[in-house]
Formats: sequence, C-alpha cells, structure tokens
Amino acid sequence: MLKKFLIIGSKSDPASRNIVMNLIDLGGFDFHLIEGEMLKTENLDLSKINSYDFIIFASRHKSEKHEKTLSIHSPGNFREVWGGGETGRLCPSSALFNKHLFYFLNKEREDSGLLRYSVTMEATHHGPLIDRPCVFIEIGGSEEEWKDKKASFVVAKAIRAATEKWKENPYHEIAVGIGGPHYCPKFNNLQLNSNSAISHIIPKYVSPITEEMVLEAINKTIEEVDFAILDWKGLGSAEERDKIIQILEKNYISWKKAGDLKN
Repeated sequence: MLKKFLIIGSKSDPASRNIVMNLIDLGGFDFHLIEGEMLKTENLDLSKINSYDFIIFASRHKSEKHEKTLSIHSPGNFREVWGGGETGRLCPSSALFNKHLFYFLNKEREDSGLLRYSVTMEATHHGPLIDRPCVFIEIGGSEEEWKDKKASFVVAKAIRAATEKWKENPYHEIAVGIGGPHYCPKFNNLQLNSNSAISHIIPKYVSPITEEMVLEAINKTIEEVDFAILDWKGLGSAEERDKIIQILEKNYISWKKAGDLKN
C-alpha cells in the first residue's frame, strides 16, 4: 500500500527547482533536495528514500528536437547505462500509480490550456537505481521549457492531485509494454483510455529484446502482472515478434496486441 510519498528534486535542474517551489507553495509534501544529478544513485540519501513507500523524481527532459512535453516514465537500464544506474537492472514500478499520475498530468494540462505541450509516457530508461517504487515526471524541451513557470505549476498540481487522491484500483489489469518507440503512442492511448495499467515499457531500440529484460520488467512491477502488451508493428519483423512470443509463453506470461485492447 502506497501511503508515504517523497519528492526528489535537484537544485542544479531548473525544471526540478520550479516544480519543487510550486509543491512547497501547495504544501503537504516531503522533499529530498540534492545538489547534483538525480540520475546518479550515489547522489541520493538511500536511507531516507527507503523510509518512504513511493518516490517521485521531478526533473527536466532534454529533447534533441526541442519537443515540448510533459512526461512520465519508470527508471532503469535495459542495455547501455545512460546517466546512472546499472545495465540490465530496473527500479520497482507501480503500474497503478503510473496510470493514476498520467491521468492527472493529462487533466491538469488540459484544464490549464497548456496545449503547446504534449503529454506522453516514455520507455523505461536511465538511473538512478533504488529499491523503492518510483517514477520520473519531467518537463521536456530546452532551457526555455524548463524555466516555464506555467508548465512547472501544471506538473506540481498533477503530483498533488495524484498523491492526494491516490486509491488503489483492484479492477485495472496490470501490464508491461513491449515494443514501439521511445515516446509511446500506442501505450499512451491505453494508459489513458483503457482498463490496462502499464508499468515498465521495453522499447524496440534495445533489441534484441531478451528473456532477462522481459523478466526484469515483470519482476520489478510491484503489482502482479496480468499480461504483456505488444506494440505489434513496433516490434519489427515477424521473426522478432515470434522470438518475444516464445519468451513470454516459455515463462507462462499471457500477451495481447495493443490494437486488440479496447479503449
């Protein structure tokens, strides 16, 4: 049961600073503020983190195309370590809280009229590596977006709404996502509009997707996983899809095509 939430922010990250300042004004949160990068485990006070049920990292996201985004994702590294953590290891993730937070991020963005930003999940990537369930919520783009006061207020309001109104929904079906691009249009739609709740997402660009990756994503979902959702066309060739299906069926993991799930 998730009751105690901790917000982690970095003083060196302009988006993080602005989100945290708004959360301080809103009141009622516990914070762990650090000097350096949040992505590096060694910069964190793990003894403090381990006394909480769930960790929310408030951060910037750097987009090479300067896309304006408000995003969430679970942390971990399937292959190359980028920015911290360890290869092949993921942080625990809550499919139910991810779905809940994603709903409120979409709602606050629409209610505020901040339509120049898109709301998206990202595939699981980067550090740090911690033992508590966690999620990153980020303002994406360039320095201009990271310093956008309205964007940071929208993110802060989404965090407040998600934590204050959190109540576990036992009727959602728990899933991991496999395939597709880094920004996850198929999984975004399902997370927002279907009964499925998605934790970790394994993107196609980490191919070849291995049994170890699939089992790590499932084992690091704190709820019992009901099935894997496959972005069918986003898995590449028929041969690549067959290999993933063999992995799933070998481990008695049910699977469904994203296109077959009802919105």
